[in-house]
Amino acid sequence: QVQLVESGGGLVQAGASLRLSCAASGRTFKTYTMGWFRRAPGKEREFVAASSWRLGSTRYADSVKGRFTISRDNAKNTVYLQINSLKPEDTAVYYCAARARMSVGIATANHDYDSWGQGTQVTVSS
Repeated sequence: QVQLVESGGGLVQAGASLRLSCAASGRTFKTYTMGWFRRAPGKEREFVAASSWRLGSTRYADSVKGRFTISRDNAKNTVYLQINSLKPEDTAVYYCAARARMSVGIATANHDYDSWGQGTQVTVSS
């Protein structure tokens, strides 16, 4: 399994932007599908976005399309999540996840991912 460490969360006002980072260990980072999930208070952890370098594609939850952008720097073993126009409903703990297995498309379920970070809190005030 790969070790993942998220950073970049914080308390911001609605309308602000944040960039979350996730640093990964290991020499095969570029082969992993990297995902971002979030868990809002009282809710299940949900898929936000993912990136597959092997497939050359990204995927987003419908609720974040147009505001969230996932990117990766394989040379730095880091995946990012740029969040613009933050809303109070974006308040959640954001988790980075890695999937080593190949798949036809980009996986979006929690159980599809093998490794998880500890999470970083994002709180958006109105």
